[in-house]
Amino acid sequence: MKDTTVVVIGGLSGIGRAVAEQAAAAGARVIAAGRRATPADFPTSMATAHVDIGDDASVVRLFDGIGAFDHLVVTAGPVIGSARLADLAIEDAIAAFNVKFFGQMRVAQQALRHINRAGSITLTSGLLARKAAPGALVKATMNAATEIMAKTLAKELAPLRVNVVSPGMVETGMWGDLSEAERKAMAARAGANLPVGRVGQGADLAQAYLMLMQNGFMTGSVVDVDGGGLL
Repeated sequence: MKDTTVVVIGGLSGIGRAVAEQAAAAGARVIAAGRRATPADFPTSMATAHVDIGDDASVVRLFDGIGAFDHLVVTAGPVIGSARLADLAIEDAIAAFNVKFFGQMRVAQQALRHINRAGSITLTSGLLARKAAPGALVKATMNAATEIMAKTLAKELAPLRVNVVSPGMVETGMWGDLSEAERKAMAARAGANLPVGRVGQGADLAQAYLMLMQNGFMTGSVVDVDGGGLL
C-alpha cells in the first residue's frame, strides 16, 4: 500500500473508518470522506473531506479536490428499517436507493476522471442480497443491484478492478440510535446465531477491503465477510 492514495467514502465512522485506519497503517495516503463532521478522535494522520453521495455536485467537488488517486472504497449507506411491502413507503425506498445504489454508481462514475487504471474500486453490498427475509425487500434489492453493478463494471472498466465486500451483521452505528447496553445486548443475541459465535467488527471487514486493494488478480468478486451468516 506504500506510495498509493486511497479514498474511503464513508471513512469517518464504522467499517469505513476501520478501512481507512488499516490502509494508513499499511503505508497508504488516505482521504476519508463522509457526510457528517469529522469526529474529534479521528486520527490527524489522515486527511478528511465532506461528501454527500446522494448529490452529484458534491461528488464532483470531492474528486476535483483530491485529484489523482489509486484506490476507491465506498462503505457509505443509508440507515433504513425493515418494512414489509404492504407497509413500505416507496419514497423511503427511493431515498435509500439514491444513497446505497445510485450513490455508489455516481461515485464510481466521477472517480473515473482521476483514478489510476491499475488501481481498484471496492463497493459494499450486504448479506441480504442473497438471503431472502420478510421485511428486507429494500435492503435485499439495493444490495443485489450493487453486486451485479460491480460485476458489470469489472468487465466494462478493465483493467481497473472492481469488487464488492458483502458484510453480515456488524456492530456499527448503522444499527441506529441505541444505548451502549442495548447495542451490546443486540450484538450478543445476533452473534449467538452465527457459526463464529459473535457479530463482526469493523476491523474484521477492513481486512477484506485491503485484500481487494492489494490482490491484483481479483476483479468482479463478491467477498462475504459474514461470520457464516449465509450458511
